[in-house]
Amino acid sequence: MRLAVLGDREDAPTTREVAGAVQVPYTHAAKVVSRLQHLGVVEARRGRNGGLSLTAAGRTGSLGRLVRELEGVGDVVGCEDDPPCPLRAACRLRGALRAAQEAFFAALDPLSIEDLVDTPTGPLLLSLSPRPEG
Repeated sequence: MRLAVLGDREDAPTTREVAGAVQVPYTHAAKVVSRLQHLGVVEARRGRNGGLSLTAAGRTGSLGRLVRELEGVGDVVGCEDDPPCPLRAACRLRGALRAAQEAFFAALDPLSIEDLVDTPTGPLLLSLSPRPEG
């Protein structure tokens, strides 16, 4: 969301700067950026004028689609895990959880990242700093 607020600036943040801003390990941030690049949401430029920026598709694309792509559409709980749940053949919860998951995605479908960072959220987002650990 911060990339959406920052827009296309010459001083675009690097993956390392984003990792520090959201307090995650650089390796984790690099994997997320790589995945977002693959999905066409983020553009990463190398070199002196390098950095990260949100693509037009990343700004206006469906948030529901993006979350589906990132999280996957699988079972909410691991009914087939090892050992598998003994109730899986007669369970009513599994279907209800699938319906709830799809309702969650459907609620996000009409939204875009651009919608989320519209005023007053965007400027407020940039004013936030990470919380100290502990």
